[in-house]
Amino acid sequence: MIVGGTGFIGFNLIKKLNKRKFEIFSLSRNKPKIDKKVSYVKYIYCNISNTKKLNYLFKKKFFDYVINFGGDIDHKNKFKVYESHYVGTKNLANIFKRKKIKKFIQIGSSIENGKIKSPQRVNIVKKSSELKSYYGRSKHLATKYLLSLYKKFFFPVTILRLFQVYGPYQDTSRLIPFVISNCIKDNNFPCSSGAQYRDFIYVDDVNDLIIKSLNNLESNGKVLNVASGKAIKVKKVILDIKNIINKGNPEFGKIKMRKDEINKISANIKLTKKIFDWKAKIVFEDGIKKTINYFKKKDEKKTK
Repeated sequence: MIVGGTGFIGFNLIKKLNKRKFEIFSLSRNKPKIDKKVSYVKYIYCNISNTKKLNYLFKKKFFDYVINFGGDIDHKNKFKVYESHYVGTKNLANIFKRKKIKKFIQIGSSIENGKIKSPQRVNIVKKSSELKSYYGRSKHLATKYLLSLYKKFFFPVTILRLFQVYGPYQDTSRLIPFVISNCIKDNNFPCSSGAQYRDFIYVDDVNDLIIKSLNNLESNGKVLNVASGKAIKVKKVILDIKNIINKGNPEFGKIKMRKDEINKISANIKLTKKIFDWKAKIVFEDGIKKTINYFKKKDEKKTK
């Protein structure tokens, strides 16, 4: 079961898993858009923070694997973020710890590492208050709860902390799709100075790792960074996209940097590589071309 199977990474994962002949269920609050509905998937609709309904829906359902991408994308709403990222995860874990699943994969975030020097090792902060955002705090609480289940009941959980994932089907509110869509339309568009560095990883590389982790016992009870391990300057990313499309006018400095902005974020992925015998295969130059081609085709369909 993929919680959040109608979202960006979840949908890409569903497409990969189908080739392996899994019976796939998707759990989400809303029905998928037409371009994200897949015939071989069984869809279940429920808000994971609704404890009563969730227990009812899964009373007689059993799964080998549960992958949790679930959560509210509006990170400004404190209540919704807490309910979906922490309470929802807690609800899922409490249901499936009784059902003897083979693996529960929790999709965490690099923001949980807090303000530490790059390349960042996995850092489990002592108190959620050390993290500035509601999102980071909620993710941290979910991580702590899942680790406590592993210690008490050997709950087979692996927590994957994702850095900057990009690729086809991502929402245009995110940096790379935002830049691509504006360049395709030859727009002037606002950007930050682009002085910050971020660790970008293509969605297929992330999903390859998720699939590897399904039957990996060594990763149980561990929190692992998922990234390329290389930081790229955001300004370079924006200019590369502009140069490939050969259109668009990024207006650098129009968006002010946040006061708590971390200038350089990259991941230490040594442990992840060791446990899974894995590394990101798709270099940024190739991944960005694949992503641009997807958005170009999508734009062409709209204009026909």
